[in-house]
Amino acid sequence: MYLQYYNLREAPFNITPDPRFLFFSSKHQEAFNHLLFGIRERKGFIELTGEVGAGKTTICRKLLEELGPTYKTALILNPCLSSHQLIKTIALEFGLKARGIDRVAYLQAINDFVLAEVNQGHDVVLVIDEAQDLSDELLEQVRLLSNLETDRQKLMQIVLMGQPELREKLQQPKLRQLRQRITVRYHLRPLDATETAAYIDHRLTLAGANGTPRFDEGAVRLVFKYSEGIPRLINAVCDKTLLAGFVMQTGLMTRKLVDLAIEELQGVPA
Repeated sequence: MYLQYYNLREAPFNITPDPRFLFFSSKHQEAFNHLLFGIRERKGFIELTGEVGAGKTTICRKLLEELGPTYKTALILNPCLSSHQLIKTIALEFGLKARGIDRVAYLQAINDFVLAEVNQGHDVVLVIDEAQDLSDELLEQVRLLSNLETDRQKLMQIVLMGQPELREKLQQPKLRQLRQRITVRYHLRPLDATETAAYIDHRLTLAGANGTPRFDEGAVRLVFKYSEGIPRLINAVCDKTLLAGFVMQTGLMTRKLVDLAIEELQGVPA
């Protein structure tokens, strides 16, 4: 609605995880580098945690773009599955067809695929998002998937991404075998106030803003206070603020407009 008024090419604060809009704060750069290091050095298991909306999935999508054609990747976004469904979903994400319909057939298809790809000089990467939702049984199944290895390296790199609850879950004594295999870990923390201001400017610029619209200092401070530096919440409140600015026919986003946006997000009646 406000794109034409502000002469923007696209919505700057869309909440979908678009890697084109990834803002590399020092924290996001470190997270990205940890993932890239773990995969390229064939460390086996890699763990990335962070609060809801911190940017984990966006980093992951950027990572998959970065890896290139010699990496065969599968991304599981919804791990709330049975053991059989999980193995089947992983196989399908790799584009595999099993010779049978049972779990053993799909496991064999995955094993054959991994060995064939490694023999061609390729790397196989499995990324599981929202991994805190995996049951203990499924986490053990994922661990067993990592058993394919040579004397020198793991043949499948597995990235577990999830909310802080994932770290707590992996501390259970019964999951110690999996926990001990995770050699690369990173916890993605929220943006600070300075990074929040830079994040807002970054996304506006990418969307085509040329000085207008812009957020004044008071507006940015309130955005940070409301969002606590969580990118998804920053996007939500900034999007509503731009809409309020359009209604008021102004290109300067002020604290008052951010207040109106927050009221709408919280469902406060006018």
